[in-house]
Amino acid sequence: MCTTCGCASGEKTIEGDEHHHHDDHHHHDHHDAHHHHPDHHHDGEHQAPAGIVIHHHHHYHHQGDVHHHYAGVAAAERFTPEVQPHSQDLHYGHGEAGSHAPGIGQRRLVQIEQDVLSKNNHLAAHNREHFSAQHILVLNLVSSPGSGKTTLLTATLERLAGKLPCAVIEGDQQTSNDAERIRATGVPAIQVNTGKGCHLDAQMVHDAAHRLDLQDHSLLFIENVGNLVCPASFDLGERHKVAVLSVTEGEDKPLKYPHMFAAATLMIINKIDLLPYVNFSVENCIAFARQVNPSIQVIALSATSGEGMDLWLNWLGEQ
Repeated sequence: MCTTCGCASGEKTIEGDEHHHHDDHHHHDHHDAHHHHPDHHHDGEHQAPAGIVIHHHHHYHHQGDVHHHYAGVAAAERFTPEVQPHSQDLHYGHGEAGSHAPGIGQRRLVQIEQDVLSKNNHLAAHNREHFSAQHILVLNLVSSPGSGKTTLLTATLERLAGKLPCAVIEGDQQTSNDAERIRATGVPAIQVNTGKGCHLDAQMVHDAAHRLDLQDHSLLFIENVGNLVCPASFDLGERHKVAVLSVTEGEDKPLKYPHMFAAATLMIINKIDLLPYVNFSVENCIAFARQVNPSIQVIALSATSGEGMDLWLNWLGEQ
């Protein structure tokens, strides 16, 4: 959640901003919804309050116990990680908030998250209403950096050319490289740069979608910022999240990042043409994914060789 990753300080830019003001929303009747900005700029809440000094003392002669001293923080606000007795591994996600930020108590973290997500969810519902009214299938592609999302998209768009109108919203911290790759296929695309932000949010998708002139009965792909943490929590108004995992990443990725795979409808195992060269079990990966999401669907493919692409296209057609 962004209360700990610090992405709230990011400055987003959307292609066309030099010609569109942030509050200039075209062909839109719900003006009141335009003024709800889920910009989670809780700058003061991301830092320890003034006067608080946080000391981390590592006493190795006490079996590696980590003692956290929060001078000026009420006892109820202090947080100590779980320490595994044998390995001395530290777990900071066991608290009420499921995360940790220095100097901020668990209840406050929960309040911040609820505030941020409630605003985002309001806009996501607004997006979903518009997409539904136009009968647009919207898919949110999420993954680690380098999983092959853009290559998968370009291969998909080339196969759908002339069959179904498509558009793409590209999310990255910087550059318009991926949007340019998409536009080279003849498909309209808008690049959203999130700056320090580590994910897209519903406002960004709203602003980008209104620059795309989306057609009725079309397909909109949203390629999220490469990140398997924060995008899991942010609804963009999509119908499905599609988690893309390449065989070069390791078969246990669903267990390491369970929230993302729990939120996904479909997991695509990409780059299977590399299976002879890596230590990766497709069967184990599927089993791990279904430990966190028993209903997740799975397609194994290679966007480069084309193997399995027909299964992906059939899945799209069924939606």
